[in-house]
Amino acid sequence: MLTMRSALERAERLFGANTAIIDAEVRFTWAEHMDRVKRLAAVLQANGIGQGDRFGIICRNTWRHCELLHAGYWNGSVPVPVNYRLAPPEISYILEDAGTSQLFIEDAFLDLLDGGGLNPWRENAICILGDGRSTKLRSSDDLIAAASPTDGNDSDEEDDAILLYTGGTTGRSKGVRLTHRNVFSNGQQCTAPMNITADDVYLHVAPMFHSADLLGTGYTQAGAAHAYLPVFTPANLLTAFQDYGVTCAMMAPTMIILTLQEPDFGKYDLSSLDRVYYGSSPMAVEWIRRTMEAFPAANIQQGYGLTETSPILTTLDEDVHVRAMETGEYDILKAAGRPLVGIDMRIVDADGNEVPTGQDGEVVVRGPNVTVGYLNRPEENERAFRDGWFHTGDVGKMDENGFMYLLDRKKDMIITGGENVYSSEVEAALYQHEEVHECAVVGVPDDKYGEALFAAIVPRPGSQLTKDGIIEHCRGRIGGYKTPRQMAFVDELPKSAMGKILKTEIRKTYGEDIS
Repeated sequence: MLTMRSALERAERLFGANTAIIDAEVRFTWAEHMDRVKRLAAVLQANGIGQGDRFGIICRNTWRHCELLHAGYWNGSVPVPVNYRLAPPEISYILEDAGTSQLFIEDAFLDLLDGGGLNPWRENAICILGDGRSTKLRSSDDLIAAASPTDGNDSDEEDDAILLYTGGTTGRSKGVRLTHRNVFSNGQQCTAPMNITADDVYLHVAPMFHSADLLGTGYTQAGAAHAYLPVFTPANLLTAFQDYGVTCAMMAPTMIILTLQEPDFGKYDLSSLDRVYYGSSPMAVEWIRRTMEAFPAANIQQGYGLTETSPILTTLDEDVHVRAMETGEYDILKAAGRPLVGIDMRIVDADGNEVPTGQDGEVVVRGPNVTVGYLNRPEENERAFRDGWFHTGDVGKMDENGFMYLLDRKKDMIITGGENVYSSEVEAALYQHEEVHECAVVGVPDDKYGEALFAAIVPRPGSQLTKDGIIEHCRGRIGGYKTPRQMAFVDELPKSAMGKILKTEIRKTYGEDIS
């Protein structure tokens, strides 16, 4: 069966004595980890979360977060990890849209429950211990200790395994339904390219509410060990590499660049690191070179994917990186890589016809890792899934050797520090300011974050808008990372003959054209 429950059963049966969890607080074998997972599955059942039911998780990267995901898989329930950086109204919308009745929340985020928006989940919330903060809520640790292991529930391959929320074109997050077959398949697809074995230690650096965290699936299937980084700083990352004997980690280029600039970089023992996997945005050649020099024993690999594809679609493997550096033929490093086994990828025109090699078009894919669709979004499903193909909205081209090059990102999406931000969502928040007449948000190049948010704003006549006032207005409405820190107040925005705002012209004026 291609289910995550079967993956957990295999890990326990074949690798029960192997290390599953490595942390400063605990170290569990797969047998010990699965005992807690089965007890936590019983806790889910006792709280009315049965097969197919969804439950919310607000938690940093921790082994307790992992237990909740695995307990959901074991019980046939559907975890809904929520981005804790969102504002309370945004979190409330996700929990309501997902139909969750139960919320597990780390003690570091208990203040979120004080806002009116999360009142429906406050009474039954269960606390995930982390910082040791005092609370009257029931704790998951206490409930696990009091529970007996359960056999859980078998899931079918086409049952939902996890629901991940990503930005929507209307400004609202949309839930991406990933089935057991989707998640399991992508774990299998990544195993060979990443050379995953039972001896690996995978560090979860990407936020666990993000689809990039699903890259750890292959390590679970192989019976490897998992370690977790709750808060990213260069020092924290390097310490985890050293103390946990990490062999592989997936990071956004921003994280790698900041880490390479850590003053004490040379003081850490990084000899265990075998693979550095980067994704979510491109990385300049000079930084790729510095990464390879800083981690001489590690293979460097890039991946491209989406939440809708569980997540990886293509990889640019280590041999390509090495050959590019040896020959000076750096253009290949601009490629997103080749499709993984089992993924059909085409570049098509506006009519859905495949274009010739080297010609631009939309990237469309199909495969066992592609989502069955969005929750409660029939119109978006109709647009995105046509004739058996998922339309990514990304513009790319394919060369004669099967390497795919991304030329544009999803319409109006900005990737800043590895986080996806839809400009329409930011614009919706700006328009809530009574003195904003018109606005447009674009991404402009940024040395630290890859892209930064830039807002061009037309004030209403007679208004006294200021940069600080706009930033303050955005607080409480959208997450801090979505708030533009760069902006210009202008008399008018460039528009087409049809009255459409020309964001390309804004990019040309205030940055370089990144379209």
